[in-house]
Amino acid sequence: MIKTIGLLTRKPGWTHEQFMKHWVEVHAPLALGIPGLRRYVQNHLMGERTRADIETTAVEVDGIAELWFDDESSLAKAAQSPEMKALHDDGALSIGRIKSWVVHEHIVIPRP
Repeated sequence: MIKTIGLLTRKPGWTHEQFMKHWVEVHAPLALGIPGLRRYVQNHLMGERTRADIETTAVEVDGIAELWFDDESSLAKAAQSPEMKALHDDGALSIGRIKSWVVHEHIVIPRP
């Protein structure tokens, strides 16, 4: 299992509330049709957690997205699909900046 993780920052002129409403009500349903997508998670920020012994990284984020695929081949096929293009086109309307990674999970404590 691999996934993409994206740190999303809203476009200038959008409030956080406008961004979240669009992300949940318009953007999320577009993910439902992406071939090979096993799971889609929107992480809605509740607050910042800091530590006194480690400096904070300066980053402005409105949400964190996770898209899960069986393998890199599934991700590559999905990336070429019209459904993923529609998701990306919609994202360009509300997302001003993004930092994204493809990751492989190293599970330390599995789900029950």
